[in-house]
Amino acid sequence: MTARRVASVLSLVLLVGAVAGGIAWRRTEVSDQVSLVAAGPYAPGAVGAPRAVAAGPLAGRTVVLDPGHQLGNHNYPRRINHLVPAGGFKKPCNTTGTSTNGGYPEATFAWRVARLVKARLVGLGARVVMTRHSNRQDQWGPCVDVRGRSGNSVDADLKVSIHGDGSFRSGAHGFHVIAPTDRKPWTHDIYRSSRRLALVLRSSLHRAGVPVANYIAGGDGLDFRSDLGTLNLSNIPTVMVELGNMRNPRDAHLMTSSGGRATYAHALARAVRSYLG
Repeated sequence: MTARRVASVLSLVLLVGAVAGGIAWRRTEVSDQVSLVAAGPYAPGAVGAPRAVAAGPLAGRTVVLDPGHQLGNHNYPRRINHLVPAGGFKKPCNTTGTSTNGGYPEATFAWRVARLVKARLVGLGARVVMTRHSNRQDQWGPCVDVRGRSGNSVDADLKVSIHGDGSFRSGAHGFHVIAPTDRKPWTHDIYRSSRRLALVLRSSLHRAGVPVANYIAGGDGLDFRSDLGTLNLSNIPTVMVELGNMRNPRDAHLMTSSGGRATYAHALARAVRSYLG
C-alpha cells in the first residue's frame, strides 16, 4: 500500500471515529440533561425553576399539601393552645394529633404520605408547596390560620390537608373527606369547587381499595364542616382527608406500612391529576 493510500485510510478511520464519538457525546449530553431536569435543582416543580423546564400533564400548576400537625406540638402546649383566627371565630393554634395504639404519630404518618404525594406530583410537572418542611420534636405548628391561608397568595390551584383520625368507637375504620360548608363570606367562593375535589378524592381512594369510613354520618365518606380554619380561610379549592382511623388495628397496619402509605399517596396524586384535568 502506498504512503498516499495509507494516509487516506487513516484519515477515513479518524473521520469515522470522530463522527461516532460525536454521536456518543451527543447521547451522553442529552442523557445528562435529562438527568439534570429529573433530579437537579431545576426539576419540574422545584422552587426557582424556570417555567420552560417544567414538563408533564401538571406543568404550570401549583398544589398545596398540608401534612397535619407537627411531631413536636406536644412539647409546646402554650404555643399550640393560643387562639388564632379560624373564619369568623377563634380556635387553638393546633393540636398534638392522634396516634396508633402502638404510638405511631399522626404527624409522622401525614408527613410521610405528603412527601410521597409531592414526589409524584413533581414528577408530573407540578409545583408543590408544603405547609411544613420538617417532622421534628423541637418544632411546632404552623397554626391553622397559616395553614388555611397557604396557597392564597401564590394563587395555587388546590390544597389537600392530610390527616389520620383517632376515633375510639368500636369497629370504627375507613377514610373520609372533609369539605367546607357554604358560609358567606368565608367559603362561598370555594364551596362548589371544594366539593368537587372531595368527590374526586373519594373516588380515587375507593378505587385504590381503601374502605370508606363506617362511623361518619351518611356513610358515603364525605363530611361537610364549618368549624375548621384550614378550610374556612382558604381562597382556593381545599379539602381535608382523614385517610383512616389510626386507633383501628386494620387501618393502623395499613398506615404504618410503607406499602400502605404508597397506596394512599398514589390515590391522592391520581385524584389531584384527575381534578386538574
